[in-house]
Amino acid sequence: MSDAVRRGATLIIIAELLLATMAATIKAASAELPSEMLVFFRNLFGLLLLLPLLVRGGRRGLATRVPHLHLLRGLAGVGAMYCFFWTIAHMPLAEALLVKLSAPFFLPLIAWLWLRETLSGRTVLAIAVGFLGVYFILQPNGAMQGAALQVGAVGLAGAALAALAKVTIRRMGPEESSRRVVFWFGVTATTVSALPLPWVWQTPTGQTLVLLVVLGACATSAQLLLTRAFAIAPSGRLGPFTYISVVFGSLYGWWIWGELLGPMTLLGMALVIGAGLLNLTLRRPAAPPARRPAEEHP
Repeated sequence: MSDAVRRGATLIIIAELLLATMAATIKAASAELPSEMLVFFRNLFGLLLLLPLLVRGGRRGLATRVPHLHLLRGLAGVGAMYCFFWTIAHMPLAEALLVKLSAPFFLPLIAWLWLRETLSGRTVLAIAVGFLGVYFILQPNGAMQGAALQVGAVGLAGAALAALAKVTIRRMGPEESSRRVVFWFGVTATTVSALPLPWVWQTPTGQTLVLLVVLGACATSAQLLLTRAFAIAPSGRLGPFTYISVVFGSLYGWWIWGELLGPMTLLGMALVIGAGLLNLTLRRPAAPPARRPAEEHP
């Protein structure tokens, strides 16, 4: 392992720990606040923390010729956050993180439908194995019905929306800088997620307010670390390390809520991670490393 890959892997592991911490924070804060408020504060704090970096180059660098794609990317990203946050509140933490990891299986399907990219047989196999793993995760007791079916459907919808957001970035083309994409996502996501607040607002208590700050700080810090990691090492070498978030999520779930993974869930985990790694080795680079900062992690 080269020094660059080693440093990149270290940054990835720290970032995934922060993302798992963010997920645990969401689950804890969901006991008091609705998902709509959590999504808003996540976007607000993220925008405020990144704003000094994003506007440093002046307004000219933020002008865009594809506002409709930025709007679509923002709506898809916010929709993914709503689904993901709600799923975390209603599903064991590690299982929610595993369902989120199904997003890469939707990505080639959406790219095939929208961008007319080709689908190889091995890619289709990886997608099928991945969704089989998700099936085992969502029905650990042999039957998925009622509330469990609803939670699973929302989680998969979030993964599909997250994939749509990433394909939209690809559709924008290389002329849209990462700084511009991140800026307009922050503005769009904060604005859109503020719309439901008059109907769902609950004043956070002191402890919950701290959780909201931690949520925003973890999400933004993880994004910056991932950006740096993928800038110094190839994504193909670093991709496998992103799955460690499930390990951290499992530890948080066991430590805080006493959640344990059953044999069917473990089987599903193995299938999802295995299919994800296979999909990663088959995927062609969508863009140069400089594009990586534009990828949001709800």
